[in-house]
Amino acid sequence: MKIPGLVDLQVNGYRGVDFSSPTLTREDLVRASQELIDAGTTAFLPTLITSPLEVYRRNLPLIAQVMDQPEFRGRILGIHIEGPFISKLNGARGAHNLDWVLEPDVGLLQEILNWANGKVKLLTIAADIDGSEEIAKFATSQGVTVSLGHQMADEEDLIRLVQAGAKALTHLGNGIPGQIDRHNNPVWAGLANDDLSATIITDGHHLPTSLIKTILRTKGPERCIVISDATMLAGFEPGQYESMNQKVILEETGRLYNPQTGYLVGSSATILDCMNHLASLNLVNTDQLLKMGFENPLRLIGLSKRDCAAQDNVCYNERTKTFTLSSPS
Repeated sequence: MKIPGLVDLQVNGYRGVDFSSPTLTREDLVRASQELIDAGTTAFLPTLITSPLEVYRRNLPLIAQVMDQPEFRGRILGIHIEGPFISKLNGARGAHNLDWVLEPDVGLLQEILNWANGKVKLLTIAADIDGSEEIAKFATSQGVTVSLGHQMADEEDLIRLVQAGAKALTHLGNGIPGQIDRHNNPVWAGLANDDLSATIITDGHHLPTSLIKTILRTKGPERCIVISDATMLAGFEPGQYESMNQKVILEETGRLYNPQTGYLVGSSATILDCMNHLASLNLVNTDQLLKMGFENPLRLIGLSKRDCAAQDNVCYNERTKTFTLSSPS
């Protein structure tokens, strides 16, 4: 069966192009975006991780300009900024550079949104840092969806941020230390909060099947959104590389990690890969898969199917439970 498409709210880069690179060019962005679309991603949000301010000032207008090109209307739906207002703690910070993490500053956020020409659709912040409520309230007032991640937030933190306008949790189950308190931790707090949808990386490496099942049973497919968290190494062969200013290893299995810390450094998968892994687990039906890969991400950022360009190169086989690229007609 032909499906309406797959929408990815977190793409850090693709096939050698890093959207947070200080040397990102218009040509590289166009090429990576087209190759991503050709690989089965109907529409997506280019994502800038925590970066020096000059990178935001340089790259955000560039992405905004490419968004306005006719071929990317309905394809590049906006921009996701993950940081810089996140936790400074090791583990919770993930692969984000400590030197570039900043204290919440509404004035700075206003500048960042201006540099993006109003095209930021999603902002990830930590709920447990001072000033996060003010950031959430301001972002929400500007039409930006606020998601909570890279944090050590507890239940009360999440409740406060929901009241300030937050709508989601960024890659629930990831962006936390390897060891956490058995009861008081961001995973349990996130699962327990019925007001927050959860984005999840179902690439087969970021989350074990048991946790994916738990998230689905707790949140329900209507409040879950599949993301890839793809990096510039997505689409590359296994090997040793440098990504996000660190040495990383991409294994044959697709696992991408820092050998010094053991932490994952984004994903080498596309949204098509992530949806196929999720489908293989037999945890949800076809309608629920399509909600999590198409309808829910659009709804989270305030868009409808009409805002997403039609795609006809992705099919879903209900018998084999696989998403595939269809042959050109």
